[in-house]
Amino acid sequence: MKIAEEFQFNERLVDRIIAMAWEDRTTFEAIEFQFGLSEKQVIKFMREQIHPRNWRKWRARVQGRHTKHEKLRSDSVKRFKSDAQRAITGNRISKKKY
Repeated sequence: MKIAEEFQFNERLVDRIIAMAWEDRTTFEAIEFQFGLSEKQVIKFMREQIHPRNWRKWRARVQGRHTKHEKLRSDSVKRFKSDAQRAITGNRISKKKY
């Protein structure tokens, strides 16, 4: 059974988890806090949800990255979300409103 089906994530939540997994500053712990997915489950989830070529790029990008692990990152960063982060809806990034 796929992770999205197991946890009963709708399309909007699937998009949000993918976006958070791609973000450099969003830790695996933040994803676990919000959605209940461990790091191993996020890796499996990404493998199931995105194209294999993109999964390999994502995996290479996050492997060993200090910002993806709360214990390895600087103590000065205490937030889950970047202030400049844009809203994501249906796989489209909405334009920033000023």
